[in-house]
Amino acid sequence: MGRALRADAERSVRAILEAAERVLAQDAGASMEQIAEAAGLTRITVHRRFANRQALLEALAVAAKQQLIDAIEEARPDSAPALVALYRVTANVMRVKNTWRYTLSHATAHTAAAAALWQEIDAHTVQLLDRAQHEGLLAPDTDLEWTRQVYYALLSEALNRPGADMDPAAQDPDVQATLVIDTLLHGAGPRG
Repeated sequence: MGRALRADAERSVRAILEAAERVLAQDAGASMEQIAEAAGLTRITVHRRFANRQALLEALAVAAKQQLIDAIEEARPDSAPALVALYRVTANVMRVKNTWRYTLSHATAHTAAAAALWQEIDAHTVQLLDRAQHEGLLAPDTDLEWTRQVYYALLSEALNRPGADMDPAAQDPDVQATLVIDTLLHGAGPRG
C-alpha cells in the first residue's frame, strides 16, 4: 500500500512540475491554483507537495538541472572523441533547455541541492572542454573557464535566436548543436 502511495506521489510531483513549467512560461505570475488546474490536481494536493510558490520554484530548478546532468551523462562524453561528444552533449542539452525554457532562463534562488547540481554541470562541461583541448580542437592556451562561459552563452543564444520560432528546422536540437559547436570552435571567421 505504501509503495502505491509513493508512486502516486511521484506522479503528482512530476505532473505539478510539468504543469508549472508550461503555465509559468505563459504567465510568470500564475497562481498555485492555476498550476494545480493545469496539472489536473487540486490546489490542496499541490500545497501538500509544495508548501509555497518558492518551494515549487526551487523544485523546478532542481528538476531541470538534474535533467541537464542526465542529458550530459546520456551522451557518454567520456567514451567518444571530443568533437562527437561535444555535439552529443550539446544536442541533448538543447533538448532539455527546450523543455525547461522558463525554469532555465529565470534566475531562481539556488538551494544547496540546485547549487550542487550546477557545480556538477560546470565540472562536466570543463572536463569535456579539457578533452577537446587535449585532442587539438581548442588551442593549448585556451582559458577553459572563459570557454565554458562562452559555450553557455551560445547555448542560450541558439535557444532564443530571433525568428527561430518561425522556422521549425532552427528549433531542431541537432541544428542548434551544429550552430553552437561550429561557432564555439571556429567563430565567425573563414573556415580554413
